Formats: sequence, C-alpha cells, structure tokens
Amino acid sequence: MKPEECTLYHSGLRGAEAYFGECAEKWGVNEVVFTYEGHTPDRAKNLVVLSEEELKRGDISMELVSKMMKRNYAKPERIRKVLQVIFHMVNKGYQVFIVGEILPNATVKGGTGWAAELAKLFNRPLHVFDQKQGRWFTWKDGKWEEDIPVISHNTFVGTGTRNLTEEGREAIEDLFARSFG
Repeated sequence: MKPEECTLYHSGLRGAEAYFGECAEKWGVNEVVFTYEGHTPDRAKNLVVLSEEELKRGDISMELVSKMMKRNYAKPERIRKVLQVIFHMVNKGYQVFIVGEILPNATVKGGTGWAAELAKLFNRPLHVFDQKQGRWFTWKDGKWEEDIPVISHNTFVGTGTRNLTEEGREAIEDLFARSFG
C-alpha cells in the first residue's frame, strides 16, 4: 500500500493527534481534521468543520457512553461534541490507532477511550500503544493482545492522549516507518 493512497482522520488536538498528523504529512499520507464551530484544533490541516446536523449524527446517550466506558462524566454536555467528533473519525477511518493507556477494565483512559469503544462496536481493527507499558496491543477476541501493528487499510484514525511522551512519539514514528518504509 502506498502512503498517498491512505487517509488519516483525527481532530487535531495537541499531543498524539497532532503528531499523527505530522507523521502523515512527512510520509505523504492524506490527512483530514474534524472539528466543530467554536473549537480551534492545534493542527488544522484539511480542516472539516462539522455542522450541528452532522454532529447530531454522532450523538449518543451519555448514559450509554458511561455504561460502555465504565465511568461517569461530571459535565456530560461539555464532552458531548468531542464524542460526536470522535464518531465521525471512527466512522470514516477503518483502522484505529490510539496512543494512551489501557485501564484494568479493558477500556482506554480519557475521552480517547470512546474511539476505542466505537472501534470495538463497529468491529474495526483497534490498536493501542500503552505509554505506561511501552508496548502496542491489539483488541482481538474480546481482549488485548500484545502486537506490533501496521497501517493496513486505506483509511485510519490516529488519536490519543494530549500528554504524549517521547516513547509515544517514537511509537507513532515507528508505526509509519513499518507501514510505509
């Protein structure tokens, strides 16, 4: 697969998403950044501002989100638009790559965890680089298995923590190098 035949989807937040975008640009991968009115992403290349109508297509009950994520949200309305944007990313990008932390309950820490849960729900290939463990994992048969993934689909999501470590940066760089080098 050639990099120019691929498209990365993300929301341009600082940290993992912005760095996925930088690597995509370096390797010649197409990039689309989803956002919503009133939000300015840190990386805004090929920006798509989702309308209220488009955002509503990604709407879901916060009660269901809490159940799937196995946690409660103190200010659900504040995170709703973020979750709606994540829906559009995962809906467009077939394979999902996340840099963050896998929690003991098998979810992924933070809002990024919603991308992981949607990938599971949509039966998409899902890979997480756990910065605490320093390893990649793939969701397979209802559990996390250690893996060394490659970008193997023309559309993919790159998302994750805003607190990207040097090891996380290297994991993203290595992913692109393994996939397109």
